Amino acid sequence: MVMLLFLHVLGAVLFLGNIMTAAFWKVRAHYGKQDLMTIHLTVKNIMLADYVFTVPGILLLLIPGHMMAFQLGYSLAEWNWVTASLILFSLSGLLWLVILLPLQRKMIRYSEESLRLGEQTAAYRQVSRKWDIYGTIGTILPLISLILMIWKPGM
Repeated sequence: MVMLLFLHVLGAVLFLGNIMTAAFWKVRAHYGKQDLMTIHLTVKNIMLADYVFTVPGILLLLIPGHMMAFQLGYSLAEWNWVTASLILFSLSGLLWLVILLPLQRKMIRYSEESLRLGEQTAAYRQVSRKWDIYGTIGTILPLISLILMIWKPGM
């Protein structure tokens, strides 16, 4: 059980750490003189970091998390903090797959176009703003899951 808990917490660190630092680096890239190369490299590396940190974080959250829930007698068929967390986490994942990943691909494409043109395009600014909004929602949902994981309320 201790190893499962360690892997689960490691997954939370990788997952939440990456999604929060992605927002930090994106804000930093847009801050100040808005160097187009810095912005382009940042959005490319955000996508890379998702595959390097977020995906393993997801696996380390879900697999040991489900195993511990089963061992501790939590039912995924009834309402409790585990199912509430899983719903929030799933909504965040759905948001990432359906909205954020396509926006990230567009940000990479449009930032490359901005680099070629020598100025930031309206298309880049539009998808970047959408990414900021949906990314904020996609970060808040698993943070609530983290609170539930620590608090473990008797729902």
